[in-house]
Amino acid sequence: MRNPSTTQGTRRVDAGSTFLRGTSISAVCLVTVAALARGPAMYAQTPGSVTSDGWRQAEAGYDLQFPRDHGSHPGYRIEWWYYTGNLAAEDGRRFGYQVTFFRAGVDPAPKNPSRWAVRDLFMAHLAVTDMSRARHLVAERLDRGGVGWAGAREGTLSVWNGDWRVDLVGETHQLVAVDRQFGVDLSLEPGKGAIPHGERGLSRKGVEPGNASYYYSMTRMPTSGHLVLDGETISVTGASWMDHEFGTTFLEPSQVGWDWFSLQLDDGSDLMVFRIRRDDGGRDSPLAGTWVDADAEITVLSGDDVTLEPGRRWTSPASEAVYPVEWRLAVPVQLTELRIEAVIDTQELDTRASTGVTYWEGAVTVSGRVGDRTVKGRGYLEMTGYAGQPMSEVFR
Repeated sequence: MRNPSTTQGTRRVDAGSTFLRGTSISAVCLVTVAALARGPAMYAQTPGSVTSDGWRQAEAGYDLQFPRDHGSHPGYRIEWWYYTGNLAAEDGRRFGYQVTFFRAGVDPAPKNPSRWAVRDLFMAHLAVTDMSRARHLVAERLDRGGVGWAGAREGTLSVWNGDWRVDLVGETHQLVAVDRQFGVDLSLEPGKGAIPHGERGLSRKGVEPGNASYYYSMTRMPTSGHLVLDGETISVTGASWMDHEFGTTFLEPSQVGWDWFSLQLDDGSDLMVFRIRRDDGGRDSPLAGTWVDADAEITVLSGDDVTLEPGRRWTSPASEAVYPVEWRLAVPVQLTELRIEAVIDTQELDTRASTGVTYWEGAVTVSGRVGDRTVKGRGYLEMTGYAGQPMSEVFR
């Protein structure tokens, strides 16, 4: 949907930014939120490969278990908890939302025993898309963990940055992130449960050993609660998607960014697809996905199973990045052809005050066919590496 007149409202929460001094910017960009290590008993694998600076590598053999793996994994350098969703009010107004918590490991074993020593940096992003008014609101935070301003527990879901937080209460994810005049206070039910991607949760991003992450999603979480907009508290219901990913090295030098899709179809099927783009535009770039049917049966998709073609593009007046905001996606093994369209074009996030990254992430609509059935749906699309430095440098 074209909407050239929309504008993005951005407010930066810059608490703790002075702690970036002396720290490589690539160590704090688009990464994660956590706390101090409690020891190897928290892990379901024996210690494997470790980088020269002391971080563990993602490799085959890790056994995802829950609720343990909803929690933090401080032995790995990079971790994030991503929540996105499409919500509706009783009066028919529609909204999208994104709340993301990041942890970026700086030093796995600081020599300074002070709790002020920087082991991890913690970032958080909040965005609300107001579809009826064609606007996108953004806020961000940056904090440190040792003094309790931000962090994440091991063994269960409890992640926070200031008063933004998500906690596991029974099986419900309680998510709260409000920035003055906008935000969310939501309860997310588990739905289909945790869905591992790739090889039993090991998602490979490149050919070099260790360039991978442990990755699972909760693809269709029934959601209810309240959305705050311009100080108004609005009752909402809808469906959310949760991603949790952790690892240490992700991308190779030639990989500049990625396009990631999380789609919920009205036949009960869910689809995750990502493509990692190369600097030469090569079509042999990594592409993978997961199809989850209405009964939570999983089909792992390789690059040979998916075709992905960008369509109409939008140029950001702020960053001058050019983003594809319409896509064609086909999964022949599922007899599926889909058209994906941004609900509004202006869903770019300038988060240079926290993660150092400008990227596009926003609500989308879906239409197409699965077999002989016409389907519609909603979802979220993330596009990185179109503005600023390549993501391979961010994760270096």
